[in-house]
Amino acid sequence: MADWNPALYTRFEDERTRPAAELLARVPLERPRLAIDLGCGPGNSTALIAARFPEAEVVGLDTSPAMLDAARARLPGLAFAQADAATWAPERAPDLIYANAVLQWLPDHATLLPRLFGLLNPGGVLAVQMPDNLAEPSHRLMRAVAAAGPWAAAIGDPAVAGRLGRMLDPAAYYDVLAPRADAVDVWRTAYHHRMDDAAAIVAWVSATGLRPFLDPLDPDQRAGFLEAYTAEIDRAYPPRADGRRLLAFPRVFIVARKVG
Repeated sequence: MADWNPALYTRFEDERTRPAAELLARVPLERPRLAIDLGCGPGNSTALIAARFPEAEVVGLDTSPAMLDAARARLPGLAFAQADAATWAPERAPDLIYANAVLQWLPDHATLLPRLFGLLNPGGVLAVQMPDNLAEPSHRLMRAVAAAGPWAAAIGDPAVAGRLGRMLDPAAYYDVLAPRADAVDVWRTAYHHRMDDAAAIVAWVSATGLRPFLDPLDPDQRAGFLEAYTAEIDRAYPPRADGRRLLAFPRVFIVARKVG
């Protein structure tokens, strides 16, 4: 895919940071020495970790040069580096691996999460938050519009672009981590974000889930796709009593602590 757009991503920063803060609040650590923000994006989640653990060495990792540049500009006193969560291995074991809204992009979670968990120090914590919205209208309509227009060949299989089959059931995350852990906390929350209109919902997903559908398209195809998709979103998310739209956004949270 093309590189991420930090400005578009941070347009809804308050909404995106809320689950990051709620995940961090459930991390049962007092004084970690090394905390890794895996998939740090523009540094909004890294800032939370640094504020919660001021004595820790905090390192942000991401695959996106643009996101890393934005994170360094935000937090010049912290260390950031390019790394892929699928293959990353630390030079020394961290006490916290914090992965907010990144692992949903990767396959084979039954192998990936135990691998990351195994990288921790004894007593360390793996904290993960992932959007779980592939069955929501916002994402079902991406796949439907992708399959139905003149852009279909350029996009390819909508299931692949839409990352179907990557997420496990919440209980399955418990099962893959519990045999290796001192404690595992798994929960699922559905946020309902107040959005101005259908265009705002499209702008939200354009920074994340819609990218694999838009990146292969030329400008004319992209404009046509967005017009068709926005019309579907307008129907799927009708105005509420105040004229705003509510974007339902389920997320899965996992906090697992390694035996000390």
